[in-house]
Amino acid sequence: MSPADPKQGKRLGRGLDGLLGPATATSSSPGTTKAAPPAPRDPVSAAIEDVHPNRAQPRTRFDEAKLDELAQSIRELGVLEPILVRKRPQVAGEPAGGFEIIAGERRWRAAQRAGLREVPIVVRELSTQTAFEAAIVENLQREDLNAVETARALQRLIDEHGHTQETIAQKVGKDRTTIANSLRLLKLPQNVLERLENGELSEGHGRALLGAPSAAQMSKLAKLAVEKGWSVRETERQVRAAARASEPAKEGEETAKTSSANVRDLENRLSKSLGARVTLSDRKGKGHIEINYSSYDELDRLLAKLL
Repeated sequence: MSPADPKQGKRLGRGLDGLLGPATATSSSPGTTKAAPPAPRDPVSAAIEDVHPNRAQPRTRFDEAKLDELAQSIRELGVLEPILVRKRPQVAGEPAGGFEIIAGERRWRAAQRAGLREVPIVVRELSTQTAFEAAIVENLQREDLNAVETARALQRLIDEHGHTQETIAQKVGKDRTTIANSLRLLKLPQNVLERLENGELSEGHGRALLGAPSAAQMSKLAKLAVEKGWSVRETERQVRAAARASEPAKEGEETAKTSSANVRDLENRLSKSLGARVTLSDRKGKGHIEINYSSYDELDRLLAKLL
């Protein structure tokens, strides 16, 4: 396959370009006649077997049907946007050489399906941290990561690369509250996270379930949400109901419940005795009785019973 049009190298997202910074050209060693390698932004062709997936790729799921669609497009038009790579770092137990994908693994997978022997690449010299950050930004820009993959990738930026929520927000171009809400999803039980990953539940469902009083309740409500097809709003309602039910009753509330039961019993006995609806209002031993009548005749009958 011939090298791709150099202009295509500029088609990477502006946010990704902003993260990686301007390219710098390299030159050959003094005293040699070897031609200087292409500038980092100039696309070149590489054998497809020399290109390898990123070991730290934040994306773990690829839609098979969409891969097939992209492969068909590549058969017709080729790979229109170069794959961003870096020289493959040496790892014990693995062969050296080749390139590691920073952005474009889906295109590389589809190109394999399409039977291509070469793919256009753009080589950048990036550290492991910057390469990982670039992979996250590229996937977020394309909305390729599901909610759980995004949360795990952001958590890795904190755990492995020393970022804070504020610096992550700057890197990926999102509000800090958005980053915080994404990270909160990782507090869900693993079985609930799996439902989010496979599309049974949405990110909105996940945020709603975080309000449940326990991990067991989260799992139970998640299962019901899938089985009953609850909307996010209905899930929120069910979570609030579960939270209220789990709250321990206060001593005053227990007394009020007992008092209410006694009041209702007395209302029923009085209504039955008088043959009219009786309402009793009681507060700490004080209150009033209300007797309803529908006509003067009924009032006369009630007065005769009472006087």
